[in-house]
Parts: sequence; C-alpha cells; structure tokens
Amino acid sequence: MQTARGLIQLKNLAQQGTCRGASPTCDSGRGSEIGGPAIGAGSLCAADVTRASRKGTSTRERRRIRVLAAHRHPLYREAVTRAIKQRPDLELVGEAGNGREALDAIGLERPDVALVDRALTGLTGEQILNAVGRDGLRTRVVMIAAEPEPELVYAAIANGAAGYLTQDADARELCDAIAAVARGSTVLAPQLQTGIAGEIRLRAVHERPFLSEREREILKLVAEGLTAPQIGRNIHLSTATVKTHLQHVYEKLGVGERAAAVAVAMRRGLVE
Repeated sequence: MQTARGLIQLKNLAQQGTCRGASPTCDSGRGSEIGGPAIGAGSLCAADVTRASRKGTSTRERRRIRVLAAHRHPLYREAVTRAIKQRPDLELVGEAGNGREALDAIGLERPDVALVDRALTGLTGEQILNAVGRDGLRTRVVMIAAEPEPELVYAAIANGAAGYLTQDADARELCDAIAAVARGSTVLAPQLQTGIAGEIRLRAVHERPFLSEREREILKLVAEGLTAPQIGRNIHLSTATVKTHLQHVYEKLGVGERAAAVAVAMRRGLVE
C-alpha cells in the first residue's frame, strides 16, 4: 500500500500548497513518496507545477504578432523597426532593403504581417503582393508609400493587400495598423479613403456599358414587356430596325436573349 499512501500524501500536500522537496515553501532534505521512490532536491512540488502550467498557457495566449519590414530607405526602415521592437505585442522577425530580399524573407520567416514599401527595387511592392497570393502564403501584406495614387491603392486592395499606409504615419498609427491587420481587418490611411471612394465610383460608371439613347429607350420598352413590332409602332421604327438595336444591346450586355438583357440591365442600374 506504499504506492497508494504516496499518492494520497501528494494530493493532500498539493491542496495545502506545499510538498516535500526543494521549493522554499517545502521541507528540505526529504522527498515525496510516489510508489516508494523519493523525489529529491530540485524537484517541483504540485503547487509549483500548477503555477508553471498556468504561466505557459498565458504565454501561449499572448503570442506576439510576427512582423517583417521592407523599405528601400535605411533611415526610414530603421525608424519602423525601432517602433515595432518597442511594442510588446509585436515581434520583428526580419527586415529587407529590396524586393528580392523581402520576398525571400517572407518565404523563410512566414511572418503574420509584412510591411512593404511599394517602390522597392528588384521587385516592387505589387510584385511581392502578387507572389504572396500566388504561393498561397498566409502573410498579410500592408503596402506603404509616400503619396500613393488612388488607382494604385485601389489596385493593391483589389489584389489582396490587407492595408495601405502613407509614410507620414507615426509610430503608434503604424503599429496599431499592423495589429489590426493581424486580427483580420483591412486598414487604410485616413487620407487615402476619399481617393478610394472616388475610384470605386469611377469604376462603377465604367462597368456600365455605354448604350445610345435609342438603345436605352428600346431596352426600357423591352423591360415593360413589349415585343419588337409593338416597340416599332410605339417609337415609329420598323420591326427590323428595332431588332437591330436589340442585337446591339445584347452584344453590349453580353447576353443572347430578351430576358437575360432585362435581368442584366436591372442589376447594373440601366433600367428600373
């Protein structure tokens, strides 16, 4: 029964927060019996094991965000890396001064977030972004530039960038953006948001096919359920002419018949 007695003894000592061993709160010079053999000096008591386990769990829960910084200007890159190192929730895992180095480092280190200068040499920021997407890497790319053009920002976000910042962002804004991106957000510098909205509106207009006034008129009548002969009589055109206009409408909308034309036109806001 020595084994059973040893197990009961360890359980009781754990509940009391002490055990025989080398812990400062434990009696020295003796060991706890588990199945007979003693746990000698230098061993952890049950309370010590519990505390260590909790500490390990807490450390895993607070895993830092792994970041790579790539910028062609050494002074700016140094400022960025210093800001990252000063944030307890961020871990700098690499830095690069050109595009090739940046892509190699991303492939090797697999950071959570890569802060990438759009105008890197060797490979541009856009090329790095495309390569990360092509290779299926989980790294989220945040582009950064001095004064990015709205169309470039739009294209980067459309191609998978998780954020776009300007170089006048301060250390806190930069690090907050990195943390937000790591959590799954998409971040845009405030001064870029108006330009992006303009690009969205511009592209919405471009995505609408150009229809002549006559084609729009005929399409509207088609949506109302009129046949080609009825439309012709309504707007004083021959049925053949109406059908010719309809064929042009079909080609511009990428459809082959009336119902599809009406559906696409309604979806694109060409008719109500």
